[in-house]
Amino acid sequence: MPAAVPAEGAKKKVSVRSWILMDGTGRETILDVDKYAIMHRVQIHARDLRILDPLLSYPSTILGREGAIVLNLEHIKAVITAEEVLLRNPMEENVIPIVEELRRRLPASSIAQQGGREGLNGPDDVEAPEEDESPLEFRALEVALEGICSYLDARTTELENAAYPALDELTSKVSSRNLDRVRKLKSAMTRLTARVQKIRDELEQLLDDDDDMADLYLTRKLIGATSPTSGFGIPNWVSSPPTIASKISRASRASAATIHGNENDVEELEMLLEAYFMQIDGTLNKLSTLREYIDDTEDYINIQLDNHRNQLIQLELFLSAGTVSASLYSLVAGIFGMNIPYKWNDDHGYVYKWVVISAGLGSLLLFIFIVAYARQKGLVGS
Repeated sequence: MPAAVPAEGAKKKVSVRSWILMDGTGRETILDVDKYAIMHRVQIHARDLRILDPLLSYPSTILGREGAIVLNLEHIKAVITAEEVLLRNPMEENVIPIVEELRRRLPASSIAQQGGREGLNGPDDVEAPEEDESPLEFRALEVALEGICSYLDARTTELENAAYPALDELTSKVSSRNLDRVRKLKSAMTRLTARVQKIRDELEQLLDDDDDMADLYLTRKLIGATSPTSGFGIPNWVSSPPTIASKISRASRASAATIHGNENDVEELEMLLEAYFMQIDGTLNKLSTLREYIDDTEDYINIQLDNHRNQLIQLELFLSAGTVSASLYSLVAGIFGMNIPYKWNDDHGYVYKWVVISAGLGSLLLFIFIVAYARQKGLVGS
């Protein structure tokens, strides 16, 4: 039974185990129950339910069990059976669209009946919408995959819209602010790439193993396990699930290949998984393109920095050559500036100007020689 409402004055505990239960008839029930009640209802082990704990960090995964599919895709945490879907934290912002889509997609039979009534009351040329004949677990799995693929693609688009202008701005002007902005975007891209890659790897692993895909055919296993003398034995402590007879009837209409065909026939599920594998692979390609653009921008920035560094080295070389040349001139001026008697100082004072001129020319020639030698050795640009 549902968790009892605490009496007045009793200490209320905040439930972090809120679930919504949805079945193929469109009925919904909000559950605030502990893990043991969920385990008893869907017949899974505690280690499988622990994967869905929002307080623990588990990578995205799709597990096929005997009577259920354990689904952990980012914020989408659900347990899918052949008759119902249990979705965790239905009031979370990112989960609400999944709940709305499940409301629309799960009750396929009621949609068809509504369309049939409209066809009877309306003109003859109005066609009733075609019933979705896929088993309930496939419809629920498709909603979850569509939701997570769209969510990750939207996050990728947001990242692209922020990253490309930031990279272009960094290319035009290298500054600490722009570098820090790109660094944060690159970190966000790395984290998002890891999340997308995990979803892709999980789908690829399922597609590569027919046995894993066969484990997801819950309706087929339900039909095989049901007989006139023994029921499936699902407890009805919250709401009465659809009867086995109605489920068998609905499943038999769903897909002959799924139920009556070969047990190893996984074509229907394979096509479903391939469609979302291609979608998530396209998202991963967008992130790969963005990473390449970031790497190219980093290479361009490094080339710019190397060029500036080379220009500084050349400037340092010119300054050093000028300093050596000026030192030679200063040496000559210092020698002749000493108070030392020279014989030609008295009678030939005009000689001093030639000494000054010769020292200046010698310094200039030394500077030119150093620069020419550096150019010859390729130390400075031509």
